[in-house]
Amino acid sequence: MDTKELIKKVRKIEIRTRGLSNQIFSGEYHSAFKGRGMAFSEVREYQVGDEIRTIDWNVTARFNHPYVKEFEEEREMTVMLLVDVSASGNFGTTNQQKRELATELCAVLAFSAIQNNDKVGILFFSDRVEKFIPPKKGRSHILMIIRELIDFQPAHSGTNIAEALRYFTGVIKKRSTAFLISDFMGTAFEKELKTANRKHDLVALRLYDRREEELADLGLIPVTDAESGQMQWVNTSNKNVRAAFNKAALERNSTLDTLFKHSGVDFARLGTHEPYTKPLMTLFKRRGAKR
Repeated sequence: MDTKELIKKVRKIEIRTRGLSNQIFSGEYHSAFKGRGMAFSEVREYQVGDEIRTIDWNVTARFNHPYVKEFEEEREMTVMLLVDVSASGNFGTTNQQKRELATELCAVLAFSAIQNNDKVGILFFSDRVEKFIPPKKGRSHILMIIRELIDFQPAHSGTNIAEALRYFTGVIKKRSTAFLISDFMGTAFEKELKTANRKHDLVALRLYDRREEELADLGLIPVTDAESGQMQWVNTSNKNVRAAFNKAALERNSTLDTLFKHSGVDFARLGTHEPYTKPLMTLFKRRGAKR
């Protein structure tokens, strides 16, 4: 992609996702992803209805009149985007590929984060860590991340979520909010998921395409695994073949849902065939209600 076309794409994504983060997500994001706690702000005179436990007894004794401590939320956080760039992300049969969906999700999350003065960093992974961009603030940093999301070419095609999580927990020392964005078509990673979620606030965003869960009746077709390169012919006109394919997909979904729940990780499923606003908003509201 040449520079002019790349800049045009970045600008288009910025306009779309920044508008969404301003109009829809900013308030929900603030509620769903709290800062590190409460920090002392100031002392003021006691008013009827104030919590007695907030009285500052030293100041009260000095002025012979009750004063209370006020606190405010420590908002600043570090937000990390852990993005699967393996070859299966290049699949999409309706509106967009999974990788394009990941790019928009990262953009809207990043713009929501910087509105709250949060730092944003990103980690690209396949079957190894492909690239790490440390967390920083500011619009220019976010635009650079979006450019990378659009134009990045991974060196490898496989998926190793466990390796990405190990790297993440090693490189980011302070507690952060992390979005793990993947189709989760990888090997076992339960141990690393639990470890990462103990140290950080981890959220899983699972991307999928309808045709990965339900075969259309298209006759005999070649099907290639994007990550391994293996190809086989599948008779999609056979009802038993379609039923077995659908059953395997449902079992895979159930296994992942159980894994996230047992690991204490909030998660959402986002399809390439539908707007991501609803599932993302539902996730934010669900988290906000728990806090």
